[in-house]
Amino acid sequence: MKVALLHTQDALEPPVDPVLDQIEGALGESGHEARRVVIDDSIEPVIADLKSDPPDLVFNIAESFGGRSALESNIAALLNLLSLRYTGSSPAGLIVAGDKTLTKKVLSFHGILTARFATVFRGNVDWAGDISFPLILKPPQEDASLGITQNSIVHDIKELLESISSLQTEYQSPVLAEEFIDGREFYVGVLGNSNVQALPIIELDFSKFPKGLPKIASWSAKWGEDGEGKGAEFAGTESIFPTDLPAEMADRIKKVAVDAFQALRLRDYARVDLRVTDSGKIYVIEVNPNCYLEAKSEFATAALKEGIDYPPLINRIVELASARYSR
Repeated sequence: MKVALLHTQDALEPPVDPVLDQIEGALGESGHEARRVVIDDSIEPVIADLKSDPPDLVFNIAESFGGRSALESNIAALLNLLSLRYTGSSPAGLIVAGDKTLTKKVLSFHGILTARFATVFRGNVDWAGDISFPLILKPPQEDASLGITQNSIVHDIKELLESISSLQTEYQSPVLAEEFIDGREFYVGVLGNSNVQALPIIELDFSKFPKGLPKIASWSAKWGEDGEGKGAEFAGTESIFPTDLPAEMADRIKKVAVDAFQALRLRDYARVDLRVTDSGKIYVIEVNPNCYLEAKSEFATAALKEGIDYPPLINRIVELASARYSR
């Protein structure tokens, strides 16, 4: 099968990212003929490339356009307009899951627990639930923890207004203010379509996190200071397979992850981020369609724990996408 690996190349990516080599190699190992197609801030070369040599399938890992994560869904829409088959979620799924506010509204409609929230933009309140401090503030259409720092946790009105002003200035978008859920943080990979599978649960372990700081997966905790894999927050977090989760709780967490995946009408694969409180309540924090596929990522690590090596995992995504178009 001829596969075009469609990817983003912009300043928002981590400085060293081997995922392209890994996916291309895995596709080759599975017998596919792979080539890379880059999308940055111009759409015409991409259209010309894909039309001049139409692939059998596009492996879509493009996460932004022109450095803007909010435009990710437009790339899938373009592939639809070109009548091309592609991996991952549809434009509708990417739009809803890519906007944390919309995600929360859809999940709430389906009875899936998510933190109470409000959204504010330039003095106008789009939605205001009955929320209580402390709050965590986020730009709702960014991913990879962009815009999330220790200053994102606010405890009073003064801090709230200052942080809202700062986020609106930087991202020119509404601000999502949601109740801070204190608890253990878990990541669940979801794989499949008609038969959806939850992969083994991974926990973000904060046991070595700097004392006195709120335990959040900030940009620094995920990527290090300036994305360079350095700093106390980065060093203080570790992704592990929890050994103390009761089977009943693990099953509940996996069910919530699958329910969220299906409620948002996602396809092929995704990662669901959750928090579990001391009282046993399970909150969906974020849903990541077309999640990061680096070989040491939480998604690929969980698949390996399930017995799915990296090349078969990539090929499984290809098979899932291909099966959708064969109906």
